[in-house]
Amino acid sequence: MSKERAERDAPFRSGFVALVGRPNAGKSTLLNACMGEKVAITSPVAQTTRRRMRAVINTPTSQLVIIDTPGLHKPKDALGSELNKSALGELADADAVAFLVDATKPVGRGDEWVANHVARAEAGYKLLVLTKADIAGPEQVAAQLEAARALCDFDDELVVSAREGFNVDAFVSLVSEHLPEGPRWFPEGMDVDATPEDLVAEFVREKLFLHLRQELPHSVGVLCESLEYADDGHASIEATILVERAGQKGIVLGKGGQMIKRVGIEARRDIERLLGCRVFLDLTVRVAPAWRRDEREIRRLGYSSED
Repeated sequence: MSKERAERDAPFRSGFVALVGRPNAGKSTLLNACMGEKVAITSPVAQTTRRRMRAVINTPTSQLVIIDTPGLHKPKDALGSELNKSALGELADADAVAFLVDATKPVGRGDEWVANHVARAEAGYKLLVLTKADIAGPEQVAAQLEAARALCDFDDELVVSAREGFNVDAFVSLVSEHLPEGPRWFPEGMDVDATPEDLVAEFVREKLFLHLRQELPHSVGVLCESLEYADDGHASIEATILVERAGQKGIVLGKGGQMIKRVGIEARRDIERLLGCRVFLDLTVRVAPAWRRDEREIRRLGYSSED
């Protein structure tokens, strides 16, 4: 039987796939690798992901809606609580769950806590994914797999390196095979369910995390205030960076404004690739005391579990 006929005769499968795990387990990196382009921000800082990101992958016989969730952790403020609620909400509604475990870090109590939620989830397929295999030795990978297997009753397991592309296609194929039969939930031309304004804010925040991760990353929020296209095709964007204290504003601005200039230049490159046009990016820094404890501010920034 030809491949074309096999695809034509195969039942069409579709569903929602939640990527869950501790902060920095590699969820956003795997999502980007599956998409073949950058749609989710990444950084070495824990809790980089704040917005739920849904990315759509279409194959001839399936549609996967992959959901990148915030890393599950012990919350210290209202923002942390909202991030956990968002991740657990997606876990409860998913057709399949991929539990990501970092191959380079010992399996610990945080992984056990996440695994307990995975075990209680009603998803029909649960996959253990060991990430970052490119920077872990064979013995380390074997030991991590053995420890992770004991956390939950998984249906399958897979070792991947999203940065190297190792087993990324296998991840998509394996999950696709275990989704329920169903329709295309999203049109084929749709890649993500985030707005351009959402992605602009995320790209700016990523650069702040990368350059200021020791100083204040969790005190930073970003809101895209406006995005307008001019007659000549370029986009004019205004975005506000929120910090909690006046001293943090000085850190974001940098000496002589050099830090915010650097952040703007690097963010603009990603935004221009996203929008496919020249971009004028205007960044403003505003002090919003204790915004991470303000549910209204969290909701306005799009970090709420209800958004």
